[in-house]
Amino acid sequence: MSKTTDTTDTTRPGPAADGAANETDLGAAGAQLSTAPKEESVSTLPAMGVIGWIRWFWRQLTSMRVALLLLLLLSLGAIPGSLIPQTSIDELKVTDFKAKHDVLAPVYDKLGLFHVYSSVWFSAIYILLFISLIGCIVPRTWQFVGQLRSRPPGAPKRLTRLPAYTTWRTESEPEAVRDAALAMLKKRRFRAHSPRDGEVASEKGFLRETGNLLFHIALIVLLVSFASGQLWKSEGGKLVVDGDGFSNTLTQYDDFKAGTLFDANKLAPFSFTLDKFVGTYEKNGPNRGTPRKYEAHVTYSEGANGKDKKGVIKVNTPLEVDGSKVYLVSHGYAPVVSVKDPKGKEIYRDAVPLLPLDSNATSTGAIKVMDGYRDAAGKKEQLGFQTMFVPTYAGKGKGSMFSTYPGLDFPVMAVSGFHGDLGVNSGLPQSVYQLDSKHMTQYKDSKGNKLAKLLLPGETMKLPHGEGSIQFVGIKQWASFKISHQPGTPFALAGALAAIAGLAGSLFIQRRRVWVRAVRGEDGVTVVEMAGLGRSESAKLPEELADLAATLHSVAPSAPDSAASAETPEGAEK
Repeated sequence: MSKTTDTTDTTRPGPAADGAANETDLGAAGAQLSTAPKEESVSTLPAMGVIGWIRWFWRQLTSMRVALLLLLLLSLGAIPGSLIPQTSIDELKVTDFKAKHDVLAPVYDKLGLFHVYSSVWFSAIYILLFISLIGCIVPRTWQFVGQLRSRPPGAPKRLTRLPAYTTWRTESEPEAVRDAALAMLKKRRFRAHSPRDGEVASEKGFLRETGNLLFHIALIVLLVSFASGQLWKSEGGKLVVDGDGFSNTLTQYDDFKAGTLFDANKLAPFSFTLDKFVGTYEKNGPNRGTPRKYEAHVTYSEGANGKDKKGVIKVNTPLEVDGSKVYLVSHGYAPVVSVKDPKGKEIYRDAVPLLPLDSNATSTGAIKVMDGYRDAAGKKEQLGFQTMFVPTYAGKGKGSMFSTYPGLDFPVMAVSGFHGDLGVNSGLPQSVYQLDSKHMTQYKDSKGNKLAKLLLPGETMKLPHGEGSIQFVGIKQWASFKISHQPGTPFALAGALAAIAGLAGSLFIQRRRVWVRAVRGEDGVTVVEMAGLGRSESAKLPEELADLAATLHSVAPSAPDSAASAETPEGAEK
């Protein structure tokens, strides 16, 4: 038995007649190994009218190279959205950027870089990529379906011209060799049939093209999911103090952003109450102050009349309710204060959330008493108190008011009082954490010094001249939540996983064909030929053919008269 394996290029140069024969022989064998569309040479294009140019533009738009170019442009276009502040995410940062960059800001604004994902140029790339992928996938899918329904083509006339080839002589009948080869290839999951007597044609690796199509379909799913997520999404923030609750209605949000097609009437009906926030921290060592437990215990219900359920929200473990996710964003303290008028009547009592300034929860804020206060003379005024709060006070003589630990070890609140006009009726928005004292007068003590005092829980600061008092009653905690509804997220995840699976299949699976021919020679001995052809060059194809030849050789061994000079195929025994 003799064996030869030719790994040279099937289009190697030779005489003109041989080249023509070679192209004729391999034309049917190598046809349709790929469903990629064939592109016409520019030099062969006839003179085109309007319809011709439209067809040419459509062919270019739906070509794979243009789809890849658009995908690259989409990736590059998303970079400014990550580096430059976006109005859809944080308008304050955009305003601050414009104030600091007088030259760049107008240019960025004209280019739409402050709202990249809704800009005209980004939308154009997005839509063109969507059309390109659909126009590329649909014809390839129909062509692939046609290939699945068809049978592998018959063997070329000259199998010796294929990249992987082996042959030997055997005393077995051609029909027996054919039947054995057919059974062997089908067992190896080849699509095999016998187009002619003594010949078997087989094909394997259709999952490669399936993976290729799956990858492109997954990209479309990702694009649709991204678009739906941007158009119908909703996202808002809410600060909730221990014991208070939240109902998923538009008026309950502290801040709210939504997509273009979002309908406020379709907000998922659910509510929750913050039972308590639990936070524990490292006491000692270099990690002092690092959170050990950071979670919000809530009671929630779905629908208008849903039953109450208990839940725990952690930083990386959101609460999922009716398609929406509730994330724990931050935490702080809300001192409970009581304000009384000159007659001793309580006119204000509430927990006031303060804004943390550092990791140890040094916090600042403002207490605003807008109604119900009259001074000792009966004049109607508004009160304001600027506050600083520390959960663990560093102590007098150790610097300014700051906290050394985020836990409530030594809580202290510093208060300074003002009276006058808070400016809340001016129509201009105000921060709840800042006090506008332009039209207010700060209280002073009997010595003419500005009135400010450090209060421990339970202590009271009396206002001068019997104008009333403010008491530090106690401490509550608050948690800030982000409520997000992204309708396209599950489909985006499925599309991403499908894209990875499809890409892996298209990269690691090889489409190949194997032919077996068994014919009786002039001396009456059967000559067996096996050859393989892959979509791309690979060292695995000759190895696979050698393994198949060894299996078939065990059924149809070499003829005795040629055993002495025969060369056993790789993996087979003599």
